[in-house]
Amino acid sequence: MKTFKALSALLCYPSEDLIAALPAIDAVLHEEGLLGPHRMQELQVLLHRLAEQDLYELQENYVLLFDRSRTLSLNLFEHVHGESRDRGGAMVDLLETYRAGGFDLAGSELPDHLPVLLEFLSTRPLAEARALLADAGHILTALNERLIRRDTPYAAVLSALITLSQTECETPAELADIPDDDPEDLAALDAVWEEAQVTFGPDPNAGCPVSRDILARMDPRAPAQAVK
Repeated sequence: MKTFKALSALLCYPSEDLIAALPAIDAVLHEEGLLGPHRMQELQVLLHRLAEQDLYELQENYVLLFDRSRTLSLNLFEHVHGESRDRGGAMVDLLETYRAGGFDLAGSELPDHLPVLLEFLSTRPLAEARALLADAGHILTALNERLIRRDTPYAAVLSALITLSQTECETPAELADIPDDDPEDLAALDAVWEEAQVTFGPDPNAGCPVSRDILARMDPRAPAQAVK
């Protein structure tokens, strides 16, 4: 379902390619009709912001939200496993799920990176995609609540994903009790990220592995790129 691909693109680092693809993203969301009017109205706010705001401001805001706020990390397992060995095992299991579905990572992002997961879900039957998304429902709910507190239109994407999962979860106490971190506190940020993350992707210098491919495949006129 291309709706998952469209939402994946909206969670990627803003780029000129993403801005150019906004009309196609909007069209996919309307044509597939998986989201109700309320969720679509919320997403229109984000689409308008991305279309109208200066690109450098968009990029700065994105970094403050998702790269410099660990409580808003888009790497899902980080919220439940941190840097423990359990996270590595969960990564391996997720990679095996991807490969069993004929999907291999093409860049440096970790397997649990939400845009990567959504790209994979876009290749699966809708019922299977909903079930896999529901497995992460408690994390998505926590992220959604934190984004709402930040008063950012990116919360609309998480709200849409919760709707697509067709499940309602409460944020577990261990996630709800974590205070929001301050992206402007660089000393605290350095302390939090002191340990380097393990790289599971094939190319640690490739940048965002999904945004370019997602946007290319969003347009049916673009040349198809096989997923091996």
